[in-house]
Amino acid sequence: MTLRPIKTKKDYQNALLRLEKIFDAKPGSSEGDELEILGILIDTYEKIHYPIEFPDPIEAIKFRMEQLGYNQSDLATVVGLKSRASEILNKKRKLTLEMIRNLHDTLNIPTDVLIQSY
Repeated sequence: MTLRPIKTKKDYQNALLRLEKIFDAKPGSSEGDELEILGILIDTYEKIHYPIEFPDPIEAIKFRMEQLGYNQSDLATVVGLKSRASEILNKKRKLTLEMIRNLHDTLNIPTDVLIQSY
């Protein structure tokens, strides 16, 4: 396959088919190099045409709490008070910069997600 920019859906589909054919290519081989470059081209096309948006900040907090087995009392230790945690989870109180920092450090939620408006 001759490598070229992916400009159309047809180009994208053809690139995916080729990627599937050479997926197990050995690194350093000509097909391995093609696989690496094709992956970069596909990734670039997908970022432009199929962007993935950040989740809602509060939904991200709830999801992470569920993953960690946290409850509202656990969140209260991160944001200050139990009533404050309740207000945040019910979207009645906005996150402060300090809360965002604490949530990022404690729950490992990216700050880019937490700083969005909701």
